[in-house]
Amino acid sequence: MCIVLGDYPITGRRAIEIAESVEQGVNSGALPPGRALPALRDLAARLGVNPNTVAAAYRTLRERGVVETAGRRGTRVRARPASTPREALRPAAPQGTRDLAAGNPDTALLPSLEAALAEAAVRHTRRPTLYGAPAVSPELAALARSAFDADAVPEGPVAVTSGSLDAIERVLAAHLRPGDAVAVEDPGWGSALDLVPALGLRVLPVRVDDDGPLPGEVERALERGARALLVTSRAQNPTGAAIGAERADALRAVLGTRPGTLLIEDDHGHGFVDLPPHTLAGATTRWAVLRSAAKAHGPDLRLAVLTGDELTLDRLRGRQALGPGWVSVLLQEAVAHLWRERVVDTAAVARSYTRRRDGLLAELARHGVTAHGRSGMNVWVPVPDETSAVAGLLGSGWAVAPGARFRLAAPPGVRLTVSTLRVGELPGLAEDVAAALRPSEARRYG
Repeated sequence: MCIVLGDYPITGRRAIEIAESVEQGVNSGALPPGRALPALRDLAARLGVNPNTVAAAYRTLRERGVVETAGRRGTRVRARPASTPREALRPAAPQGTRDLAAGNPDTALLPSLEAALAEAAVRHTRRPTLYGAPAVSPELAALARSAFDADAVPEGPVAVTSGSLDAIERVLAAHLRPGDAVAVEDPGWGSALDLVPALGLRVLPVRVDDDGPLPGEVERALERGARALLVTSRAQNPTGAAIGAERADALRAVLGTRPGTLLIEDDHGHGFVDLPPHTLAGATTRWAVLRSAAKAHGPDLRLAVLTGDELTLDRLRGRQALGPGWVSVLLQEAVAHLWRERVVDTAAVARSYTRRRDGLLAELARHGVTAHGRSGMNVWVPVPDETSAVAGLLGSGWAVAPGARFRLAAPPGVRLTVSTLRVGELPGLAEDVAAALRPSEARRYG
């Protein structure tokens, strides 16, 4: 049997079949965002199945991030289903357009991997990594732990994952279950904003300023039931926020009132930002701090190191062993070489990004345009209308990222990645940004 919802037939006799039918409709666009699904008992009666079967199907869909239950409004397709990643919300950059939307580092600042990979290959020839070998390179673990110690990150074991997002997913899964709430930065990293609902978790947005999450917002999220907090230490994506010493003290005080909160601290700015990190780790019983090699050494390395409390890391490593097993030790030892030999001049890389970022902020200010970018390689520009701002800049030859990729409840904006800019381009870009905003402002206030 089936039930037709609009032009789409929901079919199935078992919970998994009903869930797959709805998910196929969402993926194809036949069930658009916001579409209400039939009431549980209505759908059960029309399909000729037990209401518990439909309840199980709807629960599966919620856990997959496809639908949400909105009280009296019933069950509806999420505004952005987990199958529609935010990364898809970016304009195509026509040939000849300068792409400031992708968020990639400056390839001229990335180190050559030849020597690092060659050394790792020689080690592999002499001592191949086989099943049963340690999952983490001892040298990489020692280097990572030494760097964590230097930044006052509490003592803890070291694990290696396939990038930051993999680390975040594994830490969340170590403690939370579908339906639990996670406090996240708003605006914040779009991939993390997609990941949380995809795990069946609820998102509670926390506003940020140039110093990171606002303590009052974090406190309210915890009062509303957030079991975890995801924060960025520095080079926050998309705003460039960096948590300073005073803000860190305030956030630690808030977290100290709820020591059972899971804290995940993403320090992806390690290696290309010169502002010191002010860790929140230790304010709660369960915590993890992670650092990626992507921005400083190359995204294709797909490697992040993390430390945390013993229970969290033990659960993470245990589950990892049942999946991929480990991250390639060849890559781990290549990254260890890069760190040991200090191949990347962190200060010089940071100065390069700062020169472009601060230069753009200064040029925008000359045109009366407010913007943010305290650290890292991104500048966030609040705008009245994202669509017109993105279209206007595209018409001037600039592809920028719409703020919808990074926002939940935060006001609209656009993100400009400065990594590929030349200093001589900054005045022209700022003038084009100002021009793109003027029509929107006229429509809004005229």
